[in-house]
Amino acid sequence: MAAVREGLSRGKTLVELFYDVVSPYSWLGFEVLCRYRSIWNIELRLRPAFLGGIMKETGNQPPAMVPQRASYMRKDMPRMAKYYHVPLQTPKDFFETVIKKGSLPAMRFVSAVDIAQPQFLEPVSRELWMRIWCRDEDILQPASILAAAEKAGVPLEQAKKLLEMSATPEVKNRLKTTTDEALKYGAFGMPSVVAHVNGEPQLFFGSDRLELLADTLGEKWLGPVPASAKL
Repeated sequence: MAAVREGLSRGKTLVELFYDVVSPYSWLGFEVLCRYRSIWNIELRLRPAFLGGIMKETGNQPPAMVPQRASYMRKDMPRMAKYYHVPLQTPKDFFETVIKKGSLPAMRFVSAVDIAQPQFLEPVSRELWMRIWCRDEDILQPASILAAAEKAGVPLEQAKKLLEMSATPEVKNRLKTTTDEALKYGAFGMPSVVAHVNGEPQLFFGSDRLELLADTLGEKWLGPVPASAKL
């Protein structure tokens, strides 16, 4: 609630993006909202959460677990990558990388960044997406996480401290609390965008609902790559 009041006090509409780097569609939504952050009258708040927890609590299943949808996704993601101007590529072993391994260590690290070094939250999240969804690289091993943090601009010693911090109850509780908040808003997958309009939270699911978000905010939709913003 404090975050809502803070956003409103600045005359901007608070928009929260709940995301997990294991979700490719979260990456698309993340990049588009970051582009519109300086165009729309919004305060964008990035909310790293755990998709595995949301799926478990809601009884949802990854789209790729349905054979027909998995086949569709293999064709759809390249189209989406081109349309959104995001270098998204499907990992070679999708099931092993996304479904079996998941993202828990990575999202705990992102949560630690959010707590202790929030200025790095955006670039660290982006670099983890780049690893898993562009270069088909690991995001779970400590060395992989440190490499992502370093490439995102985090000094190595700070990154090591954040990695140690990611195993603490404080960070684990933060990730769980944020995930629970998303569930309370009605989230059942990611990305989940919550816009606080006239004091009421409104949930939008998926990267393909941002045009509807713009209409709800009373803002103009200028496509996924507005002229005044670049990836």
